[in-house]
Amino acid sequence: MAPATLDATFAALADPTRRAILARLARGEATVNELARPFAISLPAVSRHLKVLERAALISRRIDGQHRRCRLNGAALAAASDWLEFYRRFWSDSLDRLAVHLGTVHPPAPKPRRKSRAPSRQSSRRR
Repeated sequence: MAPATLDATFAALADPTRRAILARLARGEATVNELARPFAISLPAVSRHLKVLERAALISRRIDGQHRRCRLNGAALAAASDWLEFYRRFWSDSLDRLAVHLGTVHPPAPKPRRKSRAPSRQSSRRR
């Protein structure tokens, strides 16, 4: 995935309203009015959010008569997921190697024994 495309994807996903719109579109295609309904923001504000999502290729829009219909584009989300998965594996493998290294170079120190901290009878009588 090109860095500019990845930047646009993560910038679009950074906003909770846009993530909510994507969650709604995961259930199926919807009109702009249907997408705007749950939000306490103006229709032009929702339209701006949709433009950001469209520029990031996370959604596609089409005109159906008088309605503007939006659809989720899973390919852009899959590309971002692939990018994240690469780094998840990288860090997981790196941390596993570090744990093995630390275990062989510096074996874990024995845990100190704890003393019992039962209250003495004298201290409870004084109160």
